[in-house]
Amino acid sequence: QVQVVESGGGLVQAGGSLRLSCAASGTLFSINAMGWYRQAPGKQRELVATITSDGFTNYADSMKGRFTISRDNAKNTVYLLMNSLKPEDTAVYYCNADLVVPGNRYLELWGQGTLVTVSS
Repeated sequence: QVQVVESGGGLVQAGGSLRLSCAASGTLFSINAMGWYRQAPGKQRELVATITSDGFTNYADSMKGRFTISRDNAKNTVYLLMNSLKPEDTAVYYCNADLVVPGNRYLELWGQGTLVTVSS
């Protein structure tokens, strides 16, 4: 079976940086796009950034300038570099993957999430 797993979350002081990673694993699949979403306590899940297999990126307006998404297609991995972190960035960050599996069928998967806590 195919799965996606996030890593890299933790506790960081305001103004610091973190890099999150998300790897897709399994057999006989291709990636159309991968992305990051986050959900803060008491709030709805929101888009952070997405990237296609050919490198096209899309960012939520509130994330532009501080966060950078990148990918390594050979490793089926996407990264999120977060700079100048603020306490309001505290949230569970989720990885999303849009995949193609045998028979040209589309499959969307979510990771379990990784917690980012920014202290003041």
